[in-house]
Amino acid sequence: MALSSPETGAPGAGTPPAAAGAPPTAAHAAAAQKAGTPPPAAVPSARTNRSRGLLPLLLLGNSTMYALYVGVPGVLLALQVESIDPAHKVANFGLVSGVAAIFATVFNPVAGALSDRSGRRNPWILAGGLLAVPAMLLLGSVDTVLLVMIAWCLGQAVMNVYQAALTSVVPDRVPTGARGKASAAVGLGLPLGSTAGALLGAAYSDDYRTGYLVFGVIVAVGAVVFSAGAREERMAARQPVPVRAQLAAFGSALKDHDFRWAFIGRALLVLGYFAVAGFQLYILKDHTVLPAGLRPEEAVAVLMPVTGVAMAVSTVLGGWLSDRYDRRKLFVGASAGLAAAAMVIPAVSTSWTAMLAFAVVNGLGFGCYMAVDTALVTMVLPAAQDAARDMGVLNVANAGPQIVAPFVASVIVSVSGGYTTLFLAAAVLSVLGALAVRPIRSVR
Repeated sequence: MALSSPETGAPGAGTPPAAAGAPPTAAHAAAAQKAGTPPPAAVPSARTNRSRGLLPLLLLGNSTMYALYVGVPGVLLALQVESIDPAHKVANFGLVSGVAAIFATVFNPVAGALSDRSGRRNPWILAGGLLAVPAMLLLGSVDTVLLVMIAWCLGQAVMNVYQAALTSVVPDRVPTGARGKASAAVGLGLPLGSTAGALLGAAYSDDYRTGYLVFGVIVAVGAVVFSAGAREERMAARQPVPVRAQLAAFGSALKDHDFRWAFIGRALLVLGYFAVAGFQLYILKDHTVLPAGLRPEEAVAVLMPVTGVAMAVSTVLGGWLSDRYDRRKLFVGASAGLAAAAMVIPAVSTSWTAMLAFAVVNGLGFGCYMAVDTALVTMVLPAAQDAARDMGVLNVANAGPQIVAPFVASVIVSVSGGYTTLFLAAAVLSVLGALAVRPIRSVR
């Protein structure tokens, strides 16, 4: 479903989109000047209607992605690594995740730049989604730590091809005035996908090979449905750029003051969140005092829906309120602070009740943060014509820490001898993430 007409041009390849049906504002003119393009003309109201039709597809595409991102490393991969070498599970899991981070970091911005050059997003979404099936099959078939690491690196590569193109859809096709709602649809994918991922991971905890295949198929189906439903018009093709110039361009995005601080804030908050989330199964096994008869895998399946509901509520409210009051930084900073407070709860108590309280408060903070921060980021992109590339660079701050976090967590846990220090370190990272948005100048 194309969201721009031939007359107005594709938003990702030309000017930043204005609110549908409204004349260009001073903010649009400033954004266009920053991007080196003329101020945008008024666009038809039909574009807003089309963007509304895109929201369910964005929700589906992101939900399937997060289901795999949570269910695979959070449950199945952790169980697989533990089954291979129980005595060294923390170090091995950190090693596998840390090496895979390199692939996630490299493939995300590269895939974004390739989709920019091709003028299309859907083929990359479809290719990444379909390749998830053989990647997950391979991951389930190996039985050494080295082969698990190689297979998970391949899985990260194809999933980041999928993620880079999918993330670029919002700045490409959604008017600025509707990006809070679009970001909420994207953000809702995290609680819904996380809940589905945790439930499926627990369901297949005794048969992780089949579980891997199920997750691959889910992503593939999501990619097919999105590509079929969100038909797009080809943007202007980009001329091939030498690899050295591409690498320089990736770095140039971080020279932009506001984009750099948005990058830093996202990286800090996501690192703190996933340092804990990635080790959740081991935390429930080795740190939390569970009620009699409750297995750690079952506890994960209880916590994730609790977190998911809290996250869904704060995602919707955060996106709507940030649009209504046009205050992105305030909501981003406050929600990051709330996420920091959540980390303190299990640091001072090992009870199951403390973990439930942590799940609620953390879900409220992280859900609002991801919804509003995504909207904020689309407003500080250095150049509209490089939207996918720059969102790919930003996704280094999103995808990279998700995978690096278990490696960092394994070092903290190994040195400190427990998980209390890990929670406190995550709280500090969240506070720093909240403070990082203060220097941003172009967004309130």
